[in-house]
Amino acid sequence: MVNNWPNLITLPRVTDPRGNLSFVEGGQHAPFDIKRAYWIYDVPGGMHRDGHAFRRQHELIIALSGSFDVVLHDGTSETRYHLARSYYALYVPPMTWRKIDNFSTNSVVYVLSSELYDPDDYIEDFNEFQDIKKQTCHDE
Repeated sequence: MVNNWPNLITLPRVTDPRGNLSFVEGGQHAPFDIKRAYWIYDVPGGMHRDGHAFRRQHELIIALSGSFDVVLHDGTSETRYHLARSYYALYVPPMTWRKIDNFSTNSVVYVLSSELYDPDDYIEDFNEFQDIKKQTCHDE
């Protein structure tokens, strides 16, 4: 059920006067098997995280607290997603450049990943990313 287009996924939401609950199941709500989870926090309000892309890794990005923007680039165009509700997740396929900015104070970025940590999977130079994307388009 994995696709290659970024999209917002509405997660299950159980509402209750005592507090709401949402959840994610790999292969069900996340369009991949979840192998790793990590979170980004204590980013000062208004700051940004530099961008990168993954060669193989699929991600699901959730705003557990606060809000932030995820800026995605497919090699030719850029799209900005504002995440501010913990029952929305942004699916990011491999070979998509992403950066996160516009953090509100005390925001928490929760990321579910299809891969274990592998530094060789990272592309941290935007020009290299664009070159790889161009080469991939010519090979298809």
